[in-house]
Parts: sequence; C-alpha cells; structure tokens
Amino acid sequence: MNKTFEVDLYPEEAFDEALFKPAIYKKLNLANDGSTFLKPLRRSIDARGKNIIVKFLVEMVDGNLVPTQENNIHYQDVRNSSEVIVVGAGPAGMFAALRLIELGLKPIIIERGKDVQARRRDIAAINKAHIVNEDSNYCFGEGGAGTYSDGKLYTRSKKRGDIKRVLEILVQHGANPEILYDAHPHIGTNKLPLLVSKLRETIVQYGGEIHFNTRVVDIVLENETVIGVTTQGANFISGSSVILATGHSARDIYELLHKKKILLEAKPFAIGVRVEHQQSLIDKIQYHCESRGDYLPASSYSLVHQAKINGADRGVFSFCMCPGGFIVPAATKAGEIVVNGMSPSRRDSKFSNSGIVVAVAETDFKAHAAFGVLAGMHFQAAIEQKACSMAGRSQVAPAQLLQDFTEGRISNSLLETSYQPGLTSLDMASIFPRFLTDALKQGFKNFGTKMKGYLSNEAQIIGVESRTSSPVRVPRLKETLEHPQIKRLFPCGEGAGYAGGIVSAAMDGERCAESVFNLYRNKK
Repeated sequence: MNKTFEVDLYPEEAFDEALFKPAIYKKLNLANDGSTFLKPLRRSIDARGKNIIVKFLVEMVDGNLVPTQENNIHYQDVRNSSEVIVVGAGPAGMFAALRLIELGLKPIIIERGKDVQARRRDIAAINKAHIVNEDSNYCFGEGGAGTYSDGKLYTRSKKRGDIKRVLEILVQHGANPEILYDAHPHIGTNKLPLLVSKLRETIVQYGGEIHFNTRVVDIVLENETVIGVTTQGANFISGSSVILATGHSARDIYELLHKKKILLEAKPFAIGVRVEHQQSLIDKIQYHCESRGDYLPASSYSLVHQAKINGADRGVFSFCMCPGGFIVPAATKAGEIVVNGMSPSRRDSKFSNSGIVVAVAETDFKAHAAFGVLAGMHFQAAIEQKACSMAGRSQVAPAQLLQDFTEGRISNSLLETSYQPGLTSLDMASIFPRFLTDALKQGFKNFGTKMKGYLSNEAQIIGVESRTSSPVRVPRLKETLEHPQIKRLFPCGEGAGYAGGIVSAAMDGERCAESVFNLYRNKK
C-alpha cells in the first residue's frame, strides 16, 4: 500500500505552480527525479494561527507505477438501444444520461430551456432589461441552476455515491484537476458553460439525444405505469422509463403531479436573504491580516445559530457562501424576486456574499393549507411576489443595511452592490413573517460575535434567498428508487428532494440510471 503524508506549506509555495512541486519534495526529503510520484489527496487552508499555512495530504507512489488514467469509463454506442426519458438537463439529468450510456441504454433528455450558450442572452436580459424568460434563466436551461450560479462542488453526501468518480468525469470534460483534492472544490460560473457543452457532446457522440426548448406538460400513464411524456404542442415521446430531474424550481411539474394525484410529500426548506460584504473585510476577519496578498484565495465562512423563537429552537445558517462573487437574479417568472450567489473561477470580485437563511417547517405555512402538499411552495412564492411588489415590480431587489435591519431602522442609503439589476431601500422585516425576521436578527447578532466586524452597516442584506431547496419531495422506494405509486417513474435530484448541489445531484442521477438499468435487466 502506498504511504500518505501530511505536509504544511506557505501559501506562496502551495499556490504557485513553479514553487509547489520543489517545495513539497523538499519537505519530504525526496529527490525530484521521477523515482517517486507525489499525488495530492487533499488541500485545505489553516488560518487559525498567526501564520497561515496550507495543509496537503499527499500519497507517495513509485514512479514506475503512476497510473495514466484513473477513471477508465467505457461508453457504449446506444443509438439502437432501449430508450429512457430524462426530464431535465441539470447535473442530475446529464449524469443520469452518461451512466445510462455506460450501461447500454439510450437517454432522451428533454430540457425546457436553451443550450448553455444560447442561455446567456436570457441571463443578460434579466440582468439588464429585467425580462424573465420562464424557460431560460438562472434556474432553467442546459446545466441547470449551478451552471450560471457558481459551480461549488462541495458535498456532505458521502454515502450517496462515488464523489471521486463524479469529480473525475468533470476533470475529463475540462475541469481543473485541483477539484480532485481541494477541500472545497469549485469550478466557477465562467468555466462551467464550456464543461457542460462537453458533457453534452459526449452524450450525443454515443447516441443519446437532447431536445432543448421542449417543456414537458404531461406524464403519460397506463395502468399506473409510465409509458412516456407529452411536450408542449401535444407531442408524445415514448420511453421505457422516465427519470424526473427537473430541479427545485419547476413548480409547474409539482402542480402537474398534484393534479394527476401522483403522491407528493411536503418537506422542510429554508428562506432568508443574501448578505453582501466587501471581500477585503471577510479576508481581514478570516485571515487575521490587513491583506491576503497575492497567493491566498478569497476567504469564506460557514456560520450557524440556533435562534429562540416562541420558546423553540430555529436554525439560522449560512448557505452557498460565494467569496469574490456576485449576487444574481434567479426568478423563474415575472412578478417575483429571487436572489442567488455565484463566483467566477478566480473569485476576484471585490464583493463577498452568502445566503443567510432560516429553517422553515410545515407548521409555518398553515395559511396556505388549502394547497395541501403544495402549501410550502405557495408560501415560498408568496414571499417572492411580495418582495417584487414592494420593490416596484421589476428585478430591482429590496435591500437594507445589515445593522439597520437588526436594529429596526430604515436605511437612508445603500452601498455599492454586485447585484446588476439594482437595489431599493426597504424595511426587510415587512417582507417576511415575524418568526423569520426575528430569527434572522438573532442570527446576525450571533454571527457578529463570532466574526468581529461582520455585523455593521458596511454590509447589506438583499432579498429574497428562497430557492435553497425544494419545498416538495417526490417520494420513491428505497430499494428500487421508483415512485411508490407509479411504476417506471424515477424521481431524481434536487427537484425530487434527494440532493442539494451539483455533486449530490450528479450522484443521484447515476443512482437512478443504475436503478433503471436493473429494472430493464430484470425484465429481459
């Protein structure tokens, strides 16, 4: 077995390609002559002490035994194979399609939005002209919500699949190999579009199909078994199974399933705001220095607090923290305000932002009980619509200086922002239910004690951050991943309530593809 070692490097050694290799060989007293290969397994920054160090876990490999390719995936030609419908071209749908091809089945991906390049024009339109295309936006389109809103690859879902395999497939399609060992890997919204297009090229090359600008309007059943889907224009597409990977914002799909009396479940989610600081301030707090210099990456943070609301604990936590990033408009229809965060690969914006959200339970949306299992979705939508109405019915977002919010003051002016459509000063407490406002205020005050300088009017909150996860779960059987009521329907990814990011969604897509294959194999 190969030996592993932990090595401490200075930032300039760790992040300078010319210095990294000589430094790590020197630390281990090894000759850099090809006789020994050092493979990085993990890289993380330790900023707890006076001097910041970068910790590497490396594996020592005999130079003669260095593998040339770690993930030797064999894709089959599936042009004449049994067809499986995959609804949605986000990470769950695309990785399901790749795994189906690997297993010898033909995926037919149906995507309501546009391909990743054409999607750029609609994203520009929502930022500059406040025009929301309901099928092509930051949430919908090839690559899913993660493509134009960051591309973080960190996941805690280590038991749901092979994380390393997913990362290696991404590297094979153009991602930086550093994602294989970074503690918090990240691709960046500027690099993801090309990677996504290469994933599509692989799918098409081996006989898969992708249909863009095609919205599913019905799931066709026969004896409680899926036989295909209908798209707009009454076009029927048949398939031996359907993998439903529509993402957490496809409310029309939830409405469709509910109307057809297909079993759904309400699930907890979270709602809150985006808080925006100067990145230099977060660096100063986290790195304990005036400037992070030329080598350290933009710093991040992770915060959590249990607020006391009406005598009960209520979780308040940071979500999708974007160092050196931007806040973007993530609405999926006109008349709603939704914000999200993203970072380019270099994380070189002067702004830092993070979602700060409050856990929402089923007991919180009793006023929407008439909508049954979709009550949480309507609660979520009502807040988004209220924010839009109060802010002026465009994509201009409501905002408030952070300390003003915690102390109940209206902000007379706002700060410079990365949010391109613009901001308007509002009392954010007037948008949210009381429990949510109180929990946010308690959370920010607590975070200010953990990070000195975090709570001030040098930061502002922007709303609303409401699409943290799906408010609905499409249930499935644990053993087969099929829907318990509808045969050959495989709920998948974030939209079904089984994932929470790019990597976990990709792993879930692969699992669903394997379940379809097992069903097909058992019935041959």
